[in-house]
Amino acid sequence: MTGRPPILFPLFADLESLDGVGPKTARHLGQIEIEKPRDLLFTLPYSGVDRRRVPSVTGLTLPTTATLEVTVGQHRPASRKGGPYRIDVKDEQTTFQLVFFHARGDYLQKQLPTGERRLVSGRLELFDTMAQMVHPDHILRPEEAAEIPGYEPVYPLTSGVTQKQMMRAARSTLARLPVVEEWIDPGLMQREGWPDWKTALETAHAPEGARDLTADSPSRRRLAYDELLSHQITLALARSIERRGKGRSSVGTGRLQGKVLNALPYRPTGAQERAVREISDDMAGPMRMTRLLQGDVGAGKTFVAVMALLVAVEAGGQGVMMAPTEILARQHLESVRPLAESAGVVLEILTGRDKGAERAAKLAALKRGDIHILVGTHAVFQKDVEFGDLRLAVIDEQHRFGVAQRMELGAKGHAVDVLVMTATPIPRSLALAQYGDMDLSILDEKPPGRTPIKTALVSTGRMEEVVGHLQRAVAEGKQAYWVCPLVEESEVVDMAAAEDRFVHLRAILGEGRVGLVHGQMPPADKDSAMARFVAGETSVLVATTVIEVGVNVPNASIMVIEQAESFGLAQLHQLRGRVGRGAEASTCLLMYQGPLGETAKRRLEILRETEDGFRIAEEDLAMRGAGDLIGTAQSGLPKFRIADMERQAGLMQVAQQDARALLTQDPDLTGPRGQAVRVLLWLMEQDKAIRLISVG
Repeated sequence: MTGRPPILFPLFADLESLDGVGPKTARHLGQIEIEKPRDLLFTLPYSGVDRRRVPSVTGLTLPTTATLEVTVGQHRPASRKGGPYRIDVKDEQTTFQLVFFHARGDYLQKQLPTGERRLVSGRLELFDTMAQMVHPDHILRPEEAAEIPGYEPVYPLTSGVTQKQMMRAARSTLARLPVVEEWIDPGLMQREGWPDWKTALETAHAPEGARDLTADSPSRRRLAYDELLSHQITLALARSIERRGKGRSSVGTGRLQGKVLNALPYRPTGAQERAVREISDDMAGPMRMTRLLQGDVGAGKTFVAVMALLVAVEAGGQGVMMAPTEILARQHLESVRPLAESAGVVLEILTGRDKGAERAAKLAALKRGDIHILVGTHAVFQKDVEFGDLRLAVIDEQHRFGVAQRMELGAKGHAVDVLVMTATPIPRSLALAQYGDMDLSILDEKPPGRTPIKTALVSTGRMEEVVGHLQRAVAEGKQAYWVCPLVEESEVVDMAAAEDRFVHLRAILGEGRVGLVHGQMPPADKDSAMARFVAGETSVLVATTVIEVGVNVPNASIMVIEQAESFGLAQLHQLRGRVGRGAEASTCLLMYQGPLGETAKRRLEILRETEDGFRIAEEDLAMRGAGDLIGTAQSGLPKFRIADMERQAGLMQVAQQDARALLTQDPDLTGPRGQAVRVLLWLMEQDKAIRLISVG
């Protein structure tokens, strides 16, 4: 694919080629990311002004915007410097005044000559019982009436650019719209009642009323779909290239899985059974699996991961489970061990700590295939680590595992299937936007036997009461986390806050009963503080948010979060998920510093109401918007100009299915619709996709 199709050239020309756009205006437009005519096309009006003609001011409810044809009467120049210059005008029924400040009389005489008819449009207000229009937005001769649309679009502006300039530039861009072949599936167009691309843009820029401005109007939905489709095609191309020509079938016998099921004290949830089925089907298929397993805190992801690893072992191969840190790797080992033992498979761990003869022995066993399942940190990636027959890699998502690492893993065994686990429930629309190149399995039920967590809101003023409660609990042998607030993104200040709280609690609870973990500590100190808490040597762990990921201490049943209002919803939910892991009834205290703002209050109340991570994530998305939810910096989320991921989640799903179906039928996009989609990709500046097509 050599380059941008010529029919799109006019949309990628200089902004200065548009009506009324000079170098200065072009510079100003750059501030709102409008650098070429194409960007103007996708900068849609966000509201509108009714400029339909009315016969008279009489009967209007003021203040309001109105457009009237008037006969110009007497001019009354300002009596003092800077005072108002008034002009009497008469509509069909009554007289009112046009008012100007700092205007030159000769200019106004020319614009509004007495006795002539003019069309005026602007805001009418009542002043001393007289209707006035101060500085009309439009003054035109009756024959120029067509220049004011009946409903005038209002565009987002930046300093140095007026509505008139935006409107002119947009019209000038619309005039050069090419005729393109349709890239949307005809069946979908018909079902949704969408217009073609050109009509959609023309309608979106010339709304006829407030309804045309909503995200649900057919034109806007169609334009949003174009954005979502081009994004999903990019992801689907990446996925198909990653899977192409690779993959091998791993079919389980069910023998080892059966042993695990028999040893389980409970039945798996429906969601767990469904996920295991989806993963087994993928592994049995000829294509390489890349699947995302999304599960809320405590939804039982480990069980699903073990069942998947057993499929690899039953098929005669090996599996690896990766964790981002040594502590988490050891925890995975502890949680996987009882299940692996009931199946009689050999389980080992490999971390950076393994040295010398011990490491050499593990590597030899791994290469011979004597180790069935390996749990490890990224130490697994080192050159000398060789597997006998690696078939499945399970990756804990805290790795922020990219495509590059997946390729590296692929090199360890040919065509390794990949299962990525994430404990962050992400609303479906965002999961598709961020991980659209993967297939999704969702665990949305809690296994039996987990006690609900009691969540309470307490104001900081009751600190001593909380510490007293903690003292009694610790005396009964309970363990607690105490999370310190995030201060202004500064780790140094965070550290000071955590150290102060540590000293305070140590003085009350006694030397040796309180541990401390924060971001500024050397990793080895962090590990040993965590290890002491896991072993039950310390009763209270004071921490900044470094503990939110994956730590499992079943005996910890109390979570205190200071200044909970400074955390995001998802973060609070993750932190709370650190307790409630044993049989003990658990409590989470959200301490806040009053008075609380509306949003902060709503956040804390949602947490008190529900433990459902998906519901919390949906609320979080509604409150904060997509970029903030994943942290804009590393979000990996596309920036859409029209599509709204929060409100158009359904469209995102349709786009994903559509994109995948299209690439199954036409992998190189050479068919008629494929060719049209190539134009869409160029239009949407999906350079990545375009490179993938030329590579593929």
